[in-house]
Amino acid sequence: MAREPYVDKNVCISCELCVNMVPDVFQMGEDGFAEVHDPTGASEKEIQDAIDNCPVNCIHWQ
Repeated sequence: MAREPYVDKNVCISCELCVNMVPDVFQMGEDGFAEVHDPTGASEKEIQDAIDNCPVNCIHWQ
């Protein structure tokens, strides 16, 4: 995978949508916000679906 997802925790509202959609990539951190725990845990398409469905657009590619 040439690019990796990241979560902008300053924007995240802790809705857990990304965690529910792609639990092998995203998890809720100790701070209560989503974070990437395994950027290779799913296909880019699955990750992109989470990015596209995030209600506050806090997940991006880097």
